Amino acid sequence: MTLIAFIGSVFSPYYAWQRRRWGDEQALAEEHVAVNVSLYRRAPGSARYAKWWTMTERGHRDLHRDRQSLAIGPSRLQWEGADRLRIDLDEWAAPWPQRVRGSLAVQLQTRPGRRFALDRGALHHWQPISPVARIDVALDAPAARWQGEAYLDCNWGRRPLARDFARWHWSRQRQADGCRVLYACEPRAGAAQALDLQIAADGAIAVRDAPPACALPASAWGVGRQTRALPAAAPTVAATLESGPFYCRSLLADADGGAPWMHESLDLVRFDRPLVQAMLPFRMPRHSS
Repeated sequence: MTLIAFIGSVFSPYYAWQRRRWGDEQALAEEHVAVNVSLYRRAPGSARYAKWWTMTERGHRDLHRDRQSLAIGPSRLQWEGADRLRIDLDEWAAPWPQRVRGSLAVQLQTRPGRRFALDRGALHHWQPISPVARIDVALDAPAARWQGEAYLDCNWGRRPLARDFARWHWSRQRQADGCRVLYACEPRAGAAQALDLQIAADGAIAVRDAPPACALPASAWGVGRQTRALPAAAPTVAATLESGPFYCRSLLADADGGAPWMHESLDLVRFDRPLVQAMLPFRMPRHSS
């Protein structure tokens, strides 16, 4: 399960249209908010995943936030103390209408408290809030209950991501003593940057020299996938969870037999293509008060 709360959605065709029409300063991020839920279920022995996807975009009248909570339409994220995040969901999947409703409780464990600039001008930042956490999932629709490991981070910036980045690749692997995160960004101008972070169970972060770029097979839509690894330790694609014309989410099998990697590739050059943006409203409907 993956959940992203957007203010100024990087995936939004409506935000992109407003930016082209009015410019970045006049196209308000608060007018393009959404709760994206990606839920995957695989029957034992099956190679295929059943999927639920929600991403109903809403306007500023459906956004309510303060220091402790964020509400987007009928869904809400609420801090309960300093180390527990409660999420109440009430969304509809697209393109086939199915209810996604229930609650999540994320218990933070590792708390590094450090943020990283993703570009040389420090216009965009990323922070691993709790790279190692626990989650308790209680969904009424589809009916599901489980507990397991979780990961919590955030991105923010002073202007839209698509203005400054062409592509990026992110991945995370759970390890016995914490986790490892790889983050490679390709800006529209200038040299690419890569982060290789070893995050210990106590939150200490070791920043290492990233291995060389390692190409992975492209997705079914032709989105290029890439990670960072020495040739002898290159992972392989074990499963593709999401595949679209500009974005894919995958599970990578570790070459050394370790835990699988969660991997994402985003191509914002492809996102800018008119044909791609014309297709997106079928999976990203807009409803505004």
